[in-house]
Amino acid sequence: MGLDVSGLRVVYDDFVAVADSSFCVAPGESFGIVGESGSGKSTVLRALCGLAPRQAGTVRLFGTDPAPQPAPGSKAFRRRVQMVFQDPYGSLHPRQTVDRLLAEPLAIHGMLDAETRIERALDEVGLGQGFRFRYPHQLSGGQRQRIAIARALILEPQVLLLDEPTSALDASVQAEVLNLLEDLRQRRKLTFIMVSHDLAVVTHLCERLLVMQRGQTVEVLASADLAARRVSQPYTLSLMQASSGFRRGQPGA
Repeated sequence: MGLDVSGLRVVYDDFVAVADSSFCVAPGESFGIVGESGSGKSTVLRALCGLAPRQAGTVRLFGTDPAPQPAPGSKAFRRRVQMVFQDPYGSLHPRQTVDRLLAEPLAIHGMLDAETRIERALDEVGLGQGFRFRYPHQLSGGQRQRIAIARALILEPQVLLLDEPTSALDASVQAEVLNLLEDLRQRRKLTFIMVSHDLAVVTHLCERLLVMQRGQTVEVLASADLAARRVSQPYTLSLMQASSGFRRGQPGA
């Protein structure tokens, strides 16, 4: 299942958070959105799943399914499009066990075989059944994010929205979670839209990416072009230079 976004506009009071953004993500593609803090990239994801108000624009699912596609924000749409948030501790209810966290979306959508689905979801993210009755505070950051991924996948969506899914994790855990996500995408034939400030992560996991600045689309390019520094906009080049980090001997260092 792919996602076609046209003229997406998000406004808070008089502040334009996203200004007429358009892009198309093919079924099974991994698509990245990058930009500095405040560029509007996370707001795009929130608008796609109905957590931010869309002043204008259309969001359309498309694929091989001949049935009418669900409207954005509808229950059917949310079952097909799920989101994994940046902070796994903040996105999990601290007073609910893992079992209840995973059972809740199944109950909301009226899906049967909760026991089987919960067991399968935990196995898919590399956690055993011993985690079912633990609370979020009893888990490490990486384990919490695996639970968040399992919760998103338990409804068997076709599109996964990933809002900096590893930025809150230790560096030693980030690679494990990213490898897990890529493995799940391949096995489930999922479509990914990933927001990240880490160009190395986006270049590795995504085939194409959209660069944003102050709510505006700067350019859309292939990750191979970014890796080869074949970019057309000065802002994209500045992002690449910033991502290279501190180098001794630079002016001002």
